[in-house]
Amino acid sequence: MGFSHLSVMPGEAVRLLGCSSEGTYVDGTLGGGGHTAEILRANPANRVIGIDRDIDALNAAKEFLKPFGNRVSFVRDDFRNLKKVVEGLGALPVDGVILDVGVSSYQLDSPERGFSFRMDAPLDMRMDTRQEVSAASLVNTLSDAELERLFREFGEEEFSWRIAKALVAARSKRPVETTGDLVDIVLFAVPRKFHGKRIHPATKVFQALRIAVNDELESLRQGVSGGMEALRPGGRMVVISFHSLEDRIVKNAFREASTGCVCPPKFPVCVCGKKPRALLLTKKAVTAGQEELDENPRARSAKLRAIEMV
Repeated sequence: MGFSHLSVMPGEAVRLLGCSSEGTYVDGTLGGGGHTAEILRANPANRVIGIDRDIDALNAAKEFLKPFGNRVSFVRDDFRNLKKVVEGLGALPVDGVILDVGVSSYQLDSPERGFSFRMDAPLDMRMDTRQEVSAASLVNTLSDAELERLFREFGEEEFSWRIAKALVAARSKRPVETTGDLVDIVLFAVPRKFHGKRIHPATKVFQALRIAVNDELESLRQGVSGGMEALRPGGRMVVISFHSLEDRIVKNAFREASTGCVCPPKFPVCVCGKKPRALLLTKKAVTAGQEELDENPRARSAKLRAIEMV
């Protein structure tokens, strides 16, 4: 299938990036190129360094962004290496960075990628198909204790222990190889009275495995840190996240960067010397409006935060 992905809150993202001013911007999660196209349209002199570890996304973006000519540089890499990529291109410092993290609509809707529990397919979930570790390798090799911790920490799954035990029992008979295999195990482990809830019983397990396979949370920590280091004074960073684990990382990183003196209140003068590195542009996370939600229901969990370096 062709690459299809609706960028979330493109208007808000471009406004907060300040893209009307000529500059060099980094789209660390290029996807289908939606946010990059908006940045390029905002000013005819803007340039974008587009990074993505998914080769299908890069190929789709190259096709979609052809009308903008050589104003885009395409790099296949993990955005955790953002600063190193930009430095290698001789583009430091940059004027803006955007990260739209998580899984794309294309990845969810492509059965062969194994991200979705709604279609039976090989249990893969690799964003970068060059890596060896897949979801199948994790569910078939981790101990029950390791699986329980994975489902609990990355999926915030209430029945993590029951699911982990059921998974280990099932794989002792034959390997767990497909998304359908895993869904059947989860449905068996989760009490039936919880099957009719708003979200599918396998949702959190699939989220947890995807995060683990792609090391998403550590990638986000490093990407946010490297992105801020790559910005010039006055440069801006926008991050769009899709669940509480991601948003917490972004919120804490931005709060720390924008916090000055940390001396106890009873101190008459500051002795720590800590100065804020940045200014928060969003006191609270920005969420999608109803019009966008009607067009793209997957935007309902999105939270956008922005910061400006000083």
